[in-house]
Amino acid sequence: MTLVLKGARTVVAAPDGRVFVNVTGHPGMATGGSGDVLTGLIAGLLAQSLDAVQAAAFGVYLHGRAGERAAAARTGNPASLLAGDLIEAL
Repeated sequence: MTLVLKGARTVVAAPDGRVFVNVTGHPGMATGGSGDVLTGLIAGLLAQSLDAVQAAAFGVYLHGRAGERAAAARTGNPASLLAGDLIEAL
């Protein structure tokens, strides 16, 4: 089982003991629906034949970069992003 532990620094833990710490993201991603976007992203990567660890680590990275891009593109207050902002930034 591959574990994704969401937080300011998201951790992906592999069954063989490898651990990946993601440093991408933005505080404005702490809103409803953000985790759903991440889940869909990881599921889409799994459907493209990535293994679970690859899909989780790459999905977490892409999700964080989308949050950074969405916040940078936001005019006004980037403190609170919507799930749709993340999808658009992907």
